Amino acid sequence: MTRVVALANQKGGVGKTTTAINLGASLAACERRVLLIDLDPQANATSGVGLVKNEAQSMYPLLLDGMSIRSVIRPTELPTLHLAPSSVDLVGAEIELSGTDDPQFRLRKAIEPISTEYDYILIDSPPSLGLLTVNGLTAADSVLVPMQCEYFAMEGVSQLLNTIERVRESLNPKLEIEGIALTMYDDRMNLARQVAQEVRSHFGEKVYDTVIPRNVRLGEAPSFGKPIILYDIRSRGSEAYVSLAKEFMRRAENVTA
Repeated sequence: MTRVVALANQKGGVGKTTTAINLGASLAACERRVLLIDLDPQANATSGVGLVKNEAQSMYPLLLDGMSIRSVIRPTELPTLHLAPSSVDLVGAEIELSGTDDPQFRLRKAIEPISTEYDYILIDSPPSLGLLTVNGLTAADSVLVPMQCEYFAMEGVSQLLNTIERVRESLNPKLEIEGIALTMYDDRMNLARQVAQEVRSHFGEKVYDTVIPRNVRLGEAPSFGKPIILYDIRSRGSEAYVSLAKEFMRRAENVTA
């Protein structure tokens, strides 16, 4: 069975898109069939895997005009990683969708025809709790929350959990927390260690053992349009995301087995 996972955090700059790209690429490197859906108008996941933004073939006409998702999906350098790209047009989608029938269910309906063709569908949501993010949460089986190891990030997670609960009650009863991934971790900083400890204390086993470190190579890779495993496979960032992918698979495949 395909597992649909939304990556969400309304706070920007927490490594959400970096995690979407590199978790997806690492899963593909582990011979899983992965579709990465870029639902963020900034389209950083699209450019981050080396694809040029194309407004005519993106998530915008899919959500607004009912374009088939098969006509939107594009290949990447990794044979088992495909992308449904974003474009800047999605900026207006929040307003345009609000006047349509069942605006929260557009993405769920769009991915139904391909629901058996992938092992994982990862949805990179925008850094907000608007209608695009709600579409991602309504379509998903679970939510993976990338969280930067700093104080304000904890407040953001609390707000996101409230949104997830509202979506579960009114739109998607099966929605659950897939896990929390600690990102941009610097073990030289007391604050980072304290936040990580507090998050683990509060969320327990939902927090992945793997921690994503601050890493220069991770920051460089998007400018070359490559996931970190294709840019520098021996970097600390690459090793961390491969480790996260293996932990993610162990958990997810135990759930779906």
